[in-house]
Amino acid sequence: MGRAQGARAQLALAFESTYGTAPASGFHKMPFASTTLGAEQPLIDNELLGFGRDPLAPIKDAVTADGDVVIPIDAETFWLWLKAAFGAPATTGTSAPFTHEFVSGDFDLPSMAIEVGMPEVPRFAMYSGCMLDQLSFQMQRSGQLQATASLVAQGEDRETSSQAGTLTELDLKRFGNFNGSVKRDGSSLANLISAEVNYSNNLDRIETIRSDGKIDGADPSISALTGQIEVRFADETLVDQAAGGNSCELEFGFTLGSGESFKLVAHEVYLPRPRVEVSGPQGVQATFDWQAALNSAEGVMCTATLTNNTETY
Repeated sequence: MGRAQGARAQLALAFESTYGTAPASGFHKMPFASTTLGAEQPLIDNELLGFGRDPLAPIKDAVTADGDVVIPIDAETFWLWLKAAFGAPATTGTSAPFTHEFVSGDFDLPSMAIEVGMPEVPRFAMYSGCMLDQLSFQMQRSGQLQATASLVAQGEDRETSSQAGTLTELDLKRFGNFNGSVKRDGSSLANLISAEVNYSNNLDRIETIRSDGKIDGADPSISALTGQIEVRFADETLVDQAAGGNSCELEFGFTLGSGESFKLVAHEVYLPRPRVEVSGPQGVQATFDWQAALNSAEGVMCTATLTNNTETY
């Protein structure tokens, strides 16, 4: 028995056929940078009087299982997180490369079982009934390109050995910030400093009374696609759009030299009118906190398209 180290931690993921029931097989070995996924149960102070100044033993409160997983945006494993966020894709292509198209608005989202393993303790925590609440990422000129998946789980079960079986390993083909581009209505967005994208399913936890302390589920409500773009102020194009209440299409994309690509298109984006400040002798910048909405022509708010060499998982 040893001390747990992040370098030896493992994360396995599989989709469930029944909510809250972890499958016996079909788990994938997933790359991740960090995770806060876990279960916690706070204590409630004992309010009873009549026993002197020293308090009586506290009472256990409800169990909450949730957390974030920081993951790479890559051509292969990111498919699984996109399925959790949007539902199953429509896949086209008879041979590689295959194109997987995910769209917003699906009412029936899949649940996952995720096992976080620390083999040196040993501790293998299985989180069943995991639903993806938010998926977000940032784009900038340099640095690591990562996404954050925020999860809501039904509960946690701990074992001293892995319950995930033999793991399937996928090729890791990472996109980088230098592979990225942002387009507005089909043309590259000029003077862009950084961009932020956040897709949310706004999950509604079904917190019923149960003897095991777990929730009954997490249902998706009105989805949201929001973000932020920061630009060097060089013209009035975006300000004019905001002032006029008009919309545009924003496309956030990454492409590898070997042909794999990922793009997320927000079909109808609205911009707020920003405050343009001069804070010193350096260049003037403006920040737009954008919001996407349902586009009647496309029938959806956004489309995420992943092109890779794997037809199905």
